[in-house]
Formats: sequence, structure tokens, C-alpha cells
Amino acid sequence: QVQLVESGGGSVQPGGSLGLSCTASGSIFGINNMGWYRQAPGKERELVAGIGSGGSTNYADSVKGRFTISRDNTKKTVYLQMNSLKPEDTAVYYCKAVIYGSDYWGKGTLVTVIT
Repeated sequence: QVQLVESGGGSVQPGGSLGLSCTASGSIFGINNMGWYRQAPGKERELVAGIGSGGSTNYADSVKGRFTISRDNTKKTVYLQMNSLKPEDTAVYYCKAVIYGSDYWGKGTLVTVIT
């Protein structure tokens, strides 16, 4: 059974930085696309950043230049480095992995940018 577990959330002041990680476990021989999504209170879940198996990346316009997504295929882990955080970045952050054609989600980790 595939599981994704996120870690690294927390509280930070505006302008600060946080790093998130998400590790997949289970009987996995390869992971296709991985990504980070977020959902703020009262809003729909949105894509923050994605990364393909070959390392190609894409970002939401709102985080370009501030967030960096990366992955370590040997560790089955995807990372999100978040810099210059803003209050509007406050949300629950979820990682997603496409494995054998199916979408798997983590349970989420809360990031709060304190004003």
C-alpha cells in the first residue's frame, strides 16, 4: 500500500522560510510526477509546484521566484523550499504523487505565516 507522509510545516513570520518534504513508502518501483498543492481556508485546493520524473518543474505564478521544488528519486522524496513567505501562503500543503497511473495524496501539513 502506497503512503505519502509530509513533514516540515509550522509557523513563520512574513519574509521567513520553511522547507517541506514528502516521502512515499510502500511497494514502489517508480514515481512519475510529484507535486505540492495547498488549500487555504474557504478556498479550493491549488497547484503550487510540480516536478516530473526527469526533473522538469512548473510553478504557480504566485510562488515563482520564491519557492523551489526538488526530488530525490532514490529516497522517493519530494521537497518544497519556501522563501520570502507571505501571509497569503498560509494553507495546508499537500503532496501528490502519480504512481502506476494513480494519484496518491498525503494528509497535509499546515503552514502558517503569522502577521
